[in-house]
Amino acid sequence: MLIEHLSRQLHERALQGLTRRRVVAEGPCAPHQSLRAPGQPARDWLAFASNDYLGLAAHPALAAALAEGAARFGTGAGASSLISGHSQAHEALEDWLAQWLAPCVPGARALTFGSGYQANLALLTALGEARSTTLYTDRLNHASLIDGALLARAEVRRYPHADAARLGALLASTEGDGLKLIVTDAVFSMDGNLAPLPELLRLAETHDAWLIVDDAHGLGVLGPGGRGSVAAAGLCSERLILMGTLGKAAGVAGAFVAAAPAIIEWLVQTARPYIYTTATPPALAFATLASLRLIDGDEGEQRRAQLQRLIARLRDGLAGLIDTHPALGWRLPASSTAIQPLIVGDNHRALALMQALQAQGLWVPAIRPPTVPEGTARLRISLSAAHSEADIDALLAALGQAAKEQGA
Repeated sequence: MLIEHLSRQLHERALQGLTRRRVVAEGPCAPHQSLRAPGQPARDWLAFASNDYLGLAAHPALAAALAEGAARFGTGAGASSLISGHSQAHEALEDWLAQWLAPCVPGARALTFGSGYQANLALLTALGEARSTTLYTDRLNHASLIDGALLARAEVRRYPHADAARLGALLASTEGDGLKLIVTDAVFSMDGNLAPLPELLRLAETHDAWLIVDDAHGLGVLGPGGRGSVAAAGLCSERLILMGTLGKAAGVAGAFVAAAPAIIEWLVQTARPYIYTTATPPALAFATLASLRLIDGDEGEQRRAQLQRLIARLRDGLAGLIDTHPALGWRLPASSTAIQPLIVGDNHRALALMQALQAQGLWVPAIRPPTVPEGTARLRISLSAAHSEADIDALLAALGQAAKEQGA
């Protein structure tokens, strides 16, 4: 019965163009990468698919740091953080993060996690443990924030995407003295646009609320020293609670929460995803600290500048293609980040465009519902500082060829 039910559901998903398939990477994450698709031999692709925004995932200095960390601390932590798994490497990473982000959250303390998903579940369930708490969440928040809100005991009130005015009305209408938490992505992962963080912080201060910011896609890329979206907006407040991931621009793995010391201590004492899981390997923490120091230095500045040049080059080229082929109905939303969505609309048309690029040796993923709203299937073009201008031109040429073929 179960197998038959699931088989019918899988068939229905296939008819809707929603089937997802894994590919096997046979080398390090890089713009030119060997990938093996199901049922096909491995081949080299020009890929615009990873979140390795600064091109650090295969950086020799970080590989060396990981090897040194493994030699010093072994391959595993062996226990949860509150038993004996919290190592000197974890402590050093958390201390550095707290000092690095102090310009955004004065007196901050940091706590590391195995992933951004784990960090968000821990954060929202621990702070939203009381039914008198209200979570105000952006409708396009990441799945981890959605799931964390669903698991929390707090009341959840969703506001239209990036609509600060509507959020203000919701905050003003909330009765009682319960805790109020505004929850938002900083850079939205499928659109690449930025949350109106200055307006959200002003609302938090006006309505005695706290602002939780998931900066998974801004950390390392935006702001002075790569400190992220909050730093880029010039914000500094004790009411900020920051979550950042360390497997995207930082090129390693894990995540952290940075906030006032009392908030972090509450997570240590009550957050089940933190308490009841084995600590991450200390070697990863050791390598991550090396990555953050690089991000904060001259090389990080150079990589961010290169990324901005590539973003401008791609957007100029895509705008020209859209103007040349208006009948295709492609759209390019406003985005100043490494995430550049080319919205196609229909699921099958998005898959067809992805396959047309694959025929020319390019790997650009088609993103479909439920990850994005119905009718907004797209290619999620993800740029890295490791891409070259020639890589951007190759993508634009391939898209131009596909546009001619699909518009015929």
